[in-house]
Amino acid sequence: MKKQLTIAFLLFTILTFSQSFNSEITSKEKSPKLLGKINKEGLSSKNYSEWFVKNYDDYQPNSELTNQFKENLSEYTITMFLGTWCGDSKKEVPIFYKTLGAANFPLDRLTTVGVDNKRENYKQSPGGEHEGMNIHRVPTMIFYKNGQEINRIVEHPSKSFEEDISSIINNDYVANYQIVTKTNAILNEMGVDKFNQKIKKVTKKVKPYAVKFSELNTYSSVLFYANKKEEGIAIARLNVGLYPEEDHGYVNLANKLYNSGNQEEALTFYNKALAINPTNKSAKKFLENIAENVAN
Repeated sequence: MKKQLTIAFLLFTILTFSQSFNSEITSKEKSPKLLGKINKEGLSSKNYSEWFVKNYDDYQPNSELTNQFKENLSEYTITMFLGTWCGDSKKEVPIFYKTLGAANFPLDRLTTVGVDNKRENYKQSPGGEHEGMNIHRVPTMIFYKNGQEINRIVEHPSKSFEEDISSIINNDYVANYQIVTKTNAILNEMGVDKFNQKIKKVTKKVKPYAVKFSELNTYSSVLFYANKKEEGIAIARLNVGLYPEEDHGYVNLANKLYNSGNQEEALTFYNKALAINPTNKSAKKFLENIAENVAN
């Protein structure tokens, strides 16, 4: 009997933990945020309803388009990563929910996960749902069929959610941030050591997919603060090769080198940033701090 009660208690504990939703983090300095698994009720609660309910109610989905894919959409499952602190999430997530509702998509086939914006947990969820998912921008909506990822909508739809979902189902959708997708695949295939050795060739290979400097800049930080420091530095080096006239790229790389203990090389890149832009405040501040530490 005692053994049965112990097993029952363990099962209850596991089920309770797995079904936990809408964990809220609060502090005196910053607005509250939801982390981990979230549902629509949590997003509609008092601290988030101002943007979620308003943007949800204001949006009118294109019924002609949703009627075209509603039957097929039910064959998919979706995992969505968002930040309740993120402007893009506040704008896009309510519209996405409204679009799914118009398509009669069952919400038990949608998993919604809140990620953090604190530097040490950047774009991470406390339950680890982000691991291996390459979540570098939020919101990210990942579409699965038969357990396999089919495609994803990253940060915002390319056109509209109705048009994007229709394209995903028709297998002709190209997601935003293709350079991150391509680079991530190459990094995983090569490993960081070979990636660094072949970085000039990688630069040429991914350059056609580059749209703006910030794409890989954010990706490098996501890797770095997920305890993949070497990978984060490698991506920062790649980004400098793609955008050699962007002073913030050198600062991003220098910061990561400095925080990894490589102060000498960090100094080189801080100075390169200032050579491009003598008013770069971040580079000047770090150089001043380094000089002060040396003096002391």
